[in-house]
Amino acid sequence: MRSTPFQALIFDFDGTLAALTIDFALMKQRLAALAEVFLEESISPDGLPVLEWVEQLAATVMSRHGRELSLEFHTRCRFLIMDMEIKAASQGSLFPTTRSMLTRLRVCGARTAVITRNCTPAVTAVFPDIAQHVDCLLPRESVVRVKPDPEHLLTALERLALPPEAALMIGDHPMDVLTGRRAGTATAAVASGRTLPEELHASGPDFLARDCAGLMALLEDRNLLPQTCAAAGH
Repeated sequence: MRSTPFQALIFDFDGTLAALTIDFALMKQRLAALAEVFLEESISPDGLPVLEWVEQLAATVMSRHGRELSLEFHTRCRFLIMDMEIKAASQGSLFPTTRSMLTRLRVCGARTAVITRNCTPAVTAVFPDIAQHVDCLLPRESVVRVKPDPEHLLTALERLALPPEAALMIGDHPMDVLTGRRAGTATAAVASGRTLPEELHASGPDFLARDCAGLMALLEDRNLLPQTCAAAGH
């Protein structure tokens, strides 16, 4: 069992720090309709996450119609995804405790980062002052490979100048737990998104809580936050 406090807390965004408003099912339906135009056949969304599915479809377009059409398809998909993300963000909001939690962590001396598969305009639409609350923000356009590839998390740790063993990856989806495990950090799952607690538990996180506020209380109870956090209060 861990006995030393975490020096860094790395957060997912949608569903972890902010309400998850993106309709991924509708997004896949619209991407499928676009793919049908290029591939001239009926396309059914599969079980892959959206970004990985787009890459798979673009590869199919390339194999059948060449690089130029594949690039056009890929570009149109990215614009469709970004448009839906930004529209969803206009209806989104931070969880009530997000700002105060991040402020308190900063006062305590803990380093913080946000890594997300979302785009910068969508994140800042919901959290315009995020740069004042975290030490590092890495949306998808800031890295070559997004989570669950460990590069996403390892890049954040490199920016914070901390090793994986000093950090805790926090998210609302098994993908976040997998990312942390691959990168060598401890992991925490919060049931504040759309994934059931049972599914989160099955993904094997080191910590499981209802939301980030509950997780902070759990970590403090186990003396896993910097000691000055106790003096700073909740």
